Amino acid sequence: MSDRPLLGAGKSSHYGVSDRGNDSLVLPECDEQNRRMVEKRLLRKLDLRVAFLVLIYIVNCMDRTNAAAARLRGLEEDLGMTGNQFNTLMSIFYVGYLLTQAPSNMFLDRMTRPSLYLSSSMAIWGAITVLMGVAQTYHAVLILRLMLGFVEAAFFPGAIFLLSRWYKRNELGFRTALLACGSSISNAFSALIASGILASLDGTLGFTGWRWLFFVEGALTIIVAVSAIWILPDFPSSPSVWLLPDEQTLAKRRMEEEVMVRNEHEGTPVEDWSGLVEALSDWRVWWLGAALILMDACLSFRIFFPTLSATMGYNSTITLLLCAPPWILGTAASFLVARHSDATGDRFWHTAGPLFVAIIGFMIAISTMNTAVRYLSLFFMAQAPAAHIVSLTWVMNTFSQSRSKRAVAIALINAMSSLGYIGSSYFWPSRWGPSYANSYTMCILTSTMSIVMLWVFRGHLSRCNEAAEVEEQALGLPKGFRYLL
Repeated sequence: MSDRPLLGAGKSSHYGVSDRGNDSLVLPECDEQNRRMVEKRLLRKLDLRVAFLVLIYIVNCMDRTNAAAARLRGLEEDLGMTGNQFNTLMSIFYVGYLLTQAPSNMFLDRMTRPSLYLSSSMAIWGAITVLMGVAQTYHAVLILRLMLGFVEAAFFPGAIFLLSRWYKRNELGFRTALLACGSSISNAFSALIASGILASLDGTLGFTGWRWLFFVEGALTIIVAVSAIWILPDFPSSPSVWLLPDEQTLAKRRMEEEVMVRNEHEGTPVEDWSGLVEALSDWRVWWLGAALILMDACLSFRIFFPTLSATMGYNSTITLLLCAPPWILGTAASFLVARHSDATGDRFWHTAGPLFVAIIGFMIAISTMNTAVRYLSLFFMAQAPAAHIVSLTWVMNTFSQSRSKRAVAIALINAMSSLGYIGSSYFWPSRWGPSYANSYTMCILTSTMSIVMLWVFRGHLSRCNEAAEVEEQALGLPKGFRYLL
């Protein structure tokens, strides 16, 4: 991709032609006040359905991380795990997760009922979670974790793409934060739920507590999946019984006004694979993917958070309860950071800031084995996921000119970031405990490298904006598209 500026921001264009049709939507003439009223109703209805997406993501994260809680109550011993086998069990999930995301989003882009696709995927991964509770060998659980990664991969990049089809650039940051904070909320409350299940159901009907953990959480996932069929939104181009006609028309028009299409004339059909080709040939996709690989490697401590909490020496129930407060604070901080990022239009510093705070936490954990101080360090670390939330919004803002390319770019970058979890699952071998000083050092290095790469990327976008301004002034054009920095 060249540094050639993107012009024409003041022109209305179709929201990609694969909204399946060449008909130009015309919003009935009305004053600005009437449009604001319709838009307010539309956003209120959308936000209620996005709240349900958050619930799904909470369950999604619970099902992928519950093995860490099960480890505290005999998972390794019952399945005869030795050496790094538990680390492999955690890592194998992200192999399937990485391979499926881009194809899944490409398929989702061509669907008229994404609600049915996402809810079906959810029901399948819920069934896989239940099956993990009856597995008798390490290899059986390993295969199920791989399958879980394949199926869960459909949800998060698909949900992010779904948001980008409804919300404008200045609205996406907070909604993306709302969705992505499901991970932090899950980290907090899954620990509370796990402590209750492990303590109260252990031995019931002859099953150990960790097996009940998979049974209960898998069944909960299936129940939520059935509800999702009727609650999740489809695309603006699909008929929606929950929207009034003027709201549906405005939803389509908002996207027409928002998206700047390059190198496509209005009404020109989009080739089936154009989005894939454009994304693969854009070096920025690979650069951001590499930066997020490093960022997610730094965030690998989330997978082993119960293990890090256990280094303070308490029993399994108290250990899980202690996991909640840092993530509650981290969730609140993520909301504030994302909201402020949207208000100021800044992305880089709102990504780098939480990583700097996490680095402080890593340094504190390295420096002492004092129980109170090490627990304090967990609060600092729990701020890091806010960086991932803002960076995903930055990705959507950067590739907002082409819908098909955006779908692939979101999935590809999110899939590449999963490589960070695959490798960094081995950052935390048991032999490095209880201090895990080497592990924290690796987190400091990867987060620092990610910050540097994002700083370079910010400089590139700044030069693109400057070039666009120079060209507009030379040609006497109105101010057009600008990248957010």
